[in-house]
Amino acid sequence: MDHLTTNTPLSDKNNEIHQKRWAIVALSSIPLIMTLGNSMLIPVLPLMEDKLGITKVQSSYIITFYSIVAIFLIPVAGFLSDRYGRKMVIIPSLAITAIGGAISAYAAWQLDHPYSLILIGRTLQGVGTAGAAPIVLPLVGDMFHRNRDVSTTLGIIETANTFGKVLSPILGSFLAGLIWFLPFAAIPVFCLISILSVLFLVKRPAQEKQGPGIKAFISNTKKVFLQHWRWLASVFAIGAIVMFILFAVLFYLSSNLEDQYGYHGVKKGFILAVPLAALCLSSFITGKIIKENMVLMKWIIFSSVLITGASVLVISFSDRFFYLMGTFLICGIGIGASLTPLDALINQSIEKEVRGTISAIYSSMRYIGVAAGPLFMANFMKGRVEISMVIMAGFCLVAAGLTFVAVKPDKSRAEASSPA
Repeated sequence: MDHLTTNTPLSDKNNEIHQKRWAIVALSSIPLIMTLGNSMLIPVLPLMEDKLGITKVQSSYIITFYSIVAIFLIPVAGFLSDRYGRKMVIIPSLAITAIGGAISAYAAWQLDHPYSLILIGRTLQGVGTAGAAPIVLPLVGDMFHRNRDVSTTLGIIETANTFGKVLSPILGSFLAGLIWFLPFAAIPVFCLISILSVLFLVKRPAQEKQGPGIKAFISNTKKVFLQHWRWLASVFAIGAIVMFILFAVLFYLSSNLEDQYGYHGVKKGFILAVPLAALCLSSFITGKIIKENMVLMKWIIFSSVLITGASVLVISFSDRFFYLMGTFLICGIGIGASLTPLDALINQSIEKEVRGTISAIYSSMRYIGVAAGPLFMANFMKGRVEISMVIMAGFCLVAAGLTFVAVKPDKSRAEASSPA
């Protein structure tokens, strides 16, 4: 890994995290809300099928439309954030997300046949998501002088993202239990809170300036990829694999809790929250540990994906409830430990002029994993679960191999966060 040097901060920057704590809270609200906007619908899709008179395939489009449009628009949002500034992209994107949620809620409330308009609203939510949550990562990199502060804050951001996954099945089931379309209506309220928080609590970084035009931008991005292609491609692939496995095993656990153990609604939501809470805590602790040490980041990623692969491989060895929960708990810890170092490698090694775009491409790869995981697992749920677990464990071995071969920090410069 070639490194782009970072200036050593002055002593008055030592308390930057404390000074910017409310900005961190405001930024953390964005991935939390974006995660809620998608994941809290998953446990209530069967109810929506009944209320809307649609099939399971049609109900899956409510999730798919949101994710697919985000995959393609995230890189565009990354370029715009590099060109015009992070807040200039984030705030309008949050507003678009709110409008999308309002359209879906209005359609479900007022129309006799609301399905088509709900999909339009969900598509708008995906557009908004593309310009909100992924742009938080490069903005964190812009805010701080010290790489260790970047790593710690990225751990908090990943924790908020994961906490959204923890909260989603519980909150979604609760809101739908009151009024079935209330999960749609909650999104505009959440977005308004986030918009006001970012608007008033997040200051534009002093060093931020208008980025290059499209020609210079393409040239700079091409230069970055030519210089860093080996480890960047590896980090993109590892991010996609990790999220693919997370959502595949969540789909498996969610289905088993209903079909085999008879858990439904809010009770199922609380059980799903247990391994996700482990993932959340793991992300936070890792962010505290890694600081700017690139060598440590590499070996945490390497060991965590191996732990994830081992836990996935043994999931199907027993159908006892506590065994299943134990393996998922370990799997959650492994996945959570890998996420923050992956974020930090990009933020600490890429120039600010193109950091938004590179981070956005990485986020797109993660969304591909999110979209593919449940579909993959659904095809193996009837009698071929063991095969799916072996395949996912194989993916983890690939991720570990990529980490070992392509991510090569320079030990002599690790304390200065200088990957070689």
